[in-house]
Amino acid sequence: MKITAARLIVCSPDRNFVTLKIETDEGTYGLGDATLNGRELAVAAYLEEHVIPCLIGRDPFAIEDMWQYLYRGAYWRRGPVTMTAISAVDVALWDIKGKALKTPLYNLLGGKSRQGALVYTHANGNDIPDAIESVKEHLAQGYLAIRVQCGVPGVLGSYGVPKGDKPYEPAERGLPSESLWSTERYLNFVPRLFEAIRKEVGEDVHLLHDVHHRLTPIEAARLGRELEPYHLFWLEDPTPAENQDAFRLIRQHTVTPIATGEVFNSFWDAHDLIRNQWIDYIRMTIVHGGGITPLKKAADFASVYQVRTGFHGATDLSPVTMAAALHLGLAVHNFGIQEHMPHSSLTDDVFPHAYRFEAGYMYPGDVAGLGVDIDETLAAKYPYQRAYLPIARKLDGTLTDW
Repeated sequence: MKITAARLIVCSPDRNFVTLKIETDEGTYGLGDATLNGRELAVAAYLEEHVIPCLIGRDPFAIEDMWQYLYRGAYWRRGPVTMTAISAVDVALWDIKGKALKTPLYNLLGGKSRQGALVYTHANGNDIPDAIESVKEHLAQGYLAIRVQCGVPGVLGSYGVPKGDKPYEPAERGLPSESLWSTERYLNFVPRLFEAIRKEVGEDVHLLHDVHHRLTPIEAARLGRELEPYHLFWLEDPTPAENQDAFRLIRQHTVTPIATGEVFNSFWDAHDLIRNQWIDYIRMTIVHGGGITPLKKAADFASVYQVRTGFHGATDLSPVTMAAALHLGLAVHNFGIQEHMPHSSLTDDVFPHAYRFEAGYMYPGDVAGLGVDIDETLAAKYPYQRAYLPIARKLDGTLTDW
């Protein structure tokens, strides 16, 4: 089997997606997600101009060699654009191999370690009563784990809270919008939020919260300690992780579990965090971390230190990545939880898939390969539209981490 063609499908069914389709001389093809929210066309250009010409004529089964070729061969390593492009190729090749061998992808990664993947979803509200109602609605849908975000009094445009009645989607068409932020008001508010939620829903619901990189290490340590009575499943991205050693300070002051890594694009971004056990969950995403090949290695390394996976799974990743995450999550022993931010019905129509949600868990299905396809005719009706993630400023106008 040889690769005979590769091409990109760029579409925007409610939001932008970049999909790589690799075809072979035996008629088997594979799909890879190449979406980088707000920088989609940069990845598309990297693939079109630099990667796709190198694929033609190669053996699609030589996945490890291809990964090393694209990572080491370019000399300039890492970065979100490069690693997203490599991931698209890697996942498409795994898809081809599964289809050619007529088996679901999880069987190529060691087979099932569990029957289904525990998932968490997103609840949010403009205030505490709204947030509690949203949690109850998601419990009624069958979720067992729920991330809760809430509007902070006196802070306009809090992270994770939608505008109006539409589902939360951070990327907006047009130039980047700006939101305001107050660390002081946030720190005083969040413990009250989770105290109220626990009183309403009891002790058995898994509750999660995303700080979104907005605190200093000592501020994050304070928040983690104050949230301990409400035993969160995890506190996500409490501080920017460029300085991995910053998490040492957080760990010294709180036993609230810590998750981080959705913006990582290399295992080395997490190396010290894992080996020093400063985090409990690694959240790297397959699409931005280089694909299934390196994420399987990262998960195996993390398992040595009893760190579990919690792969990013928001709607800025296509159903191709969701399927890949579910197959890998089903196989690795140290799976923790999978984020599930449901795609729109239109996106699901463009990307028909075998995976499903049922009673708090997701299942990748037993279709050969990833179990995801793309309706190119439908995709063509929704062309790319420039969109950006917001930026955030403190109340005095200082740009801060969004």
